[in-house]
Amino acid sequence: MDETLTRRQRAIVQHLRHSRERQAHPPTLDELCLALGLRSRGSMHKHIQALVEAGYVEPLLGKQRGVRLCEPREEETSSLPLLGRIAAGRPIEALENPQELDVPMQLRGKGRCYVLQVQGDSMIDAGILDADWVVIEQRDHARDGEIVVALIDGEEATLKRIEQVPGACILHPANPELAPLRYAPERVRIQGVLVGQMRAY
Repeated sequence: MDETLTRRQRAIVQHLRHSRERQAHPPTLDELCLALGLRSRGSMHKHIQALVEAGYVEPLLGKQRGVRLCEPREEETSSLPLLGRIAAGRPIEALENPQELDVPMQLRGKGRCYVLQVQGDSMIDAGILDADWVVIEQRDHARDGEIVVALIDGEEATLKRIEQVPGACILHPANPELAPLRYAPERVRIQGVLVGQMRAY
């Protein structure tokens, strides 16, 4: 939530979020005052005006007078391209019709990001399961221990934890049944680093 909001404004937004599923209609100013223990309706009106200007809420006119949240907020959720599927030792299976997936901002990196769907169980001990979606920040470098999308010999892409040592690049699966893959550094090109993960149950 925006750090510029006051404590009272944050409380109003939190109350609106919690009451959204319980109430049949958005609360009025009087109902908000009662719920938050605020005696002055004028003071509540000023807080609501500040939240309207910040893009958090919108007033409802007519018979259903009240205040409701503006959804979705761009700062909380936005879409990223789902570029394809990735499995160990195979090229990324590009989708014929790339679609967009809504991804919370908390799961994104600072740079350009995209989504891939995981195939296989080579990273299960890292909590990455078959059919999970992984959010990848597009980068050509990584720190040791990060999980990366690595392109091998310009043909095969894989999702592995990277270790870079003099004269070798080692790609570690997170599955005890699979052995690490060792390559000359020039054979491996980093295409991105894992920054987020999503799963459908």
